[in-house]
Amino acid sequence: MNKFKCLIYSLFLLFLTTSCAPKVKEGYDEVNGYTGNISISGAFALYPIVVLWSEDFKKEHPNVRFNISAGGAGKGISDVLSNMVDIGLVSRDLHQQELVRGAYPIHVAKDAVVGSFNSNHPNYTLIKERGLTHEELEGIFVHQKYKLWSDIDARFVKKPIEVYVRSDAAGAAETWAKFLGVHQEGMKGVGIFGDPGLVQAIKDKPLSIGFSNINFVYDLKTKHTVENIAILPLDLNSNGRIDEGEDFYDQIDSLTNAVATDRYPSPPSRNLTFVIHAEKKTKLLTAFIQFVLEKEQQGYLLENGYVPLNEEIKSKELNKLSL
Repeated sequence: MNKFKCLIYSLFLLFLTTSCAPKVKEGYDEVNGYTGNISISGAFALYPIVVLWSEDFKKEHPNVRFNISAGGAGKGISDVLSNMVDIGLVSRDLHQQELVRGAYPIHVAKDAVVGSFNSNHPNYTLIKERGLTHEELEGIFVHQKYKLWSDIDARFVKKPIEVYVRSDAAGAAETWAKFLGVHQEGMKGVGIFGDPGLVQAIKDKPLSIGFSNINFVYDLKTKHTVENIAILPLDLNSNGRIDEGEDFYDQIDSLTNAVATDRYPSPPSRNLTFVIHAEKKTKLLTAFIQFVLEKEQQGYLLENGYVPLNEEIKSKELNKLSL
């Protein structure tokens, strides 16, 4: 798989599906492999890599048709539980009531949500040097304690903080909120639909702050952040500066390494999950999920901005398919 193929994700922001073909009967034979349909919807975070996984699966099983759409983790879990799709893409922890209704989760990768701000912020250099603490982020996103940037630090510009959050039921928002000790509904700010919209809002406003999935704020070709976007460093030990051990945001590779080695906290790092209905664990779905968990497919993750599962976790997830 050419790593630059992942650039096609920008086209997916229009939420185009990969196939609108009619359904065909599910089956398998040694000559043609699997035949059937797999419908998938959900988290923006997983959407680009799932499209690439589906293309590779079709090379081995050309008679399988995929219908894939993005719309947020909330839509993914709702669609799979209502039998609208076969797989829901979910980028947050499942709720107990979802498990009770038959949600069956299989983790397929890891990534992270990061705080973001505009790289044209008048205090860009100082923000990168000092970062923001957990308490300061709570004061911005939850309690609205800080109205002006200078309320956080007297050295910051005396102008309003423009806070952006997600308006849709999103895994990124739920994960960022969990990091701050609340649910998504507990965060305050201007609501924007989807990762692409929130990133664009931050780009347009020099005094803004928000959060995003890492694949929407880094350029996978250059490995650096996209134009007009900066990553908000977390002052994890609250000592008023970003120490060497906290400084891993310049390139996506260094951030994913920090996620893999637990130097970036969880949350806002998180599991990315396929959710199927417990009563619909078909042979075709099982084969596709097993394919995704194979070494070759997991090997594509790092070059596309994700973190692969370690062998212990991968074995555990594969075992779920045989239960």
